[in-house]
Amino acid sequence: MQERQEAILREIVESYIKTFEPVPSKALVEKFNCSSATIRNDMSSLEEMGLLEKEHTSSGRIPSEKGYKYYVDHLMKPKDITGEDVLKLQTILNNNNLVVSDAVEKCMEIISDITHYTAVVIGPNKSNNTLKQINIIPLDIKQDGDSTVVAVLVTNQGVVENKQIVVSSDINMNELTKTCEIINKALVGTPLDKVIERLELEIKPKIRDVVNQYEQIYNFFSNAFQDFAMEKTDVTFGGKTNLLDFKEYEEPSKLKEMVSKLEDIDLVKRIDTKDKEVKVYIGEENEFDPDTTIIKTHYEADGNEGTIAIIGPKRMEYDKVVTLLNFLKEYIEK
Repeated sequence: MQERQEAILREIVESYIKTFEPVPSKALVEKFNCSSATIRNDMSSLEEMGLLEKEHTSSGRIPSEKGYKYYVDHLMKPKDITGEDVLKLQTILNNNNLVVSDAVEKCMEIISDITHYTAVVIGPNKSNNTLKQINIIPLDIKQDGDSTVVAVLVTNQGVVENKQIVVSSDINMNELTKTCEIINKALVGTPLDKVIERLELEIKPKIRDVVNQYEQIYNFFSNAFQDFAMEKTDVTFGGKTNLLDFKEYEEPSKLKEMVSKLEDIDLVKRIDTKDKEVKVYIGEENEFDPDTTIIKTHYEADGNEGTIAIIGPKRMEYDKVVTLLNFLKEYIEK
């Protein structure tokens, strides 16, 4: 492909991403300092290569899936993150009171706000996991008033879940630790969906005789395991409805289809990846929907791992999203 043709393709892709309007040849004449005939010939050549498509209602051209792919692979330049956006993300990432999984979810919410696309975080599959260990790590112990701890649950398959919990001032931290030891001895190997049941039937009677505040302690662990159980879908969204704001999906039938797909957790889970690079899947390349683009990568940090992904229309700001995901991935893994 000629250098000018590549420049024309880049201009058409970036213009269409911003405006959702087909790009006519006359819009490019002045920019490239060429005759309209030359521009039309180049656009026709790009169309013959399968990189551009004609809009039925306009004389202009729009990028094809192949055109977007060529742009991403050969023409796209990294986009600098604004200082304001860096600060928003670093504020979360530098917060030592947040465990990695919570920080990732909050950062993806911010990226969703920045880009106006839908963010997805997919954790490891916890089905068939059994309890290996639960630990309580004090974060902020206060003599008077409530304290803060992190409950860390580890499963036999290496899944690590963290929950930051406020502990009431009437709960003794030593008794909390003692109960934790009792649970670890008695419930190791218990399927996660059976832990709460065994907690009531077996652990509550045991701690009644050795822990003064057994009722409050039991409620603490019951609520903690309940929180872990509620997250068994392993999928969290940021800006879930953002995708529905784009004109591509405003037709009622398409809007209904997209809502249905976003609610289909099994379908969303197919976005999961083990690829350690940020990869772009355009249209038919992704299993979610042929009218979307998915940009995603796998992350691992401090025993936590999962997939972070952005779902948007095919006319996505690829440079911006790729830069943001690379920034987040590199920061949490360093």
